[in-house]
Amino acid sequence: MLNEGASQANDPDSAPLLFSSPVMSPNPTLTAPDLAEQPLTLAAFLALPESDTALELINGQAIPKMSPKRFHSRLTVALYNLLSDQLGDRGEVAIEWAVSLQRQGQPWVPVPDLLYVSAEQLSPDWMEDTACPVAPALVIEIVSPGQAFSQIAEKAGDYLLAGVDRVWIVESAVASVTVLRQGEPPVVLRGDRAIEDDLFPDLQLTVRQIFQRAGLAP
Repeated sequence: MLNEGASQANDPDSAPLLFSSPVMSPNPTLTAPDLAEQPLTLAAFLALPESDTALELINGQAIPKMSPKRFHSRLTVALYNLLSDQLGDRGEVAIEWAVSLQRQGQPWVPVPDLLYVSAEQLSPDWMEDTACPVAPALVIEIVSPGQAFSQIAEKAGDYLLAGVDRVWIVESAVASVTVLRQGEPPVVLRGDRAIEDDLFPDLQLTVRQIFQRAGLAP
């Protein structure tokens, strides 16, 4: 389990790092209390109409995701552009694409800020307008104002248990990226430290580049 605040590492560059809102009803005749007694199935959740607010399926309930603020939005665009430039020809980089996973034996459909799924995991010929059907190679979550790091860290742990290979947690407040890998301790990166990973051997990216691209660093 990750500890909140553990991202404040002694090493300035790299150190180990030892979510209710009303539920949207799929049936206009049902009220929120009705739905609370009738957990949504995966099929019912995926059949919900699209809305301006992203919804996540958590414990049978459709939970609205926190709306992003300015810095969050900037970082999302920066990461999308940087990763698309380097990984886009080998798979798909997507913003807020829901993923169909399992959590504690129950259907779980989180909506990561960004994800990357390789062409080996999901064929480019697969053209369905639905949630991503496989666990991505990479999920990125950006900590928003008002969110505790521990909340995102717990979610990151769930991603890894569900089969996601890598999770990056991006914190604008401290200009850091925490990299989590299956079976390894998390590492916090800052400044000019490169994000090195054998899963992405040709990736050339530093934390500073991300924040500079977002206009949040000199």
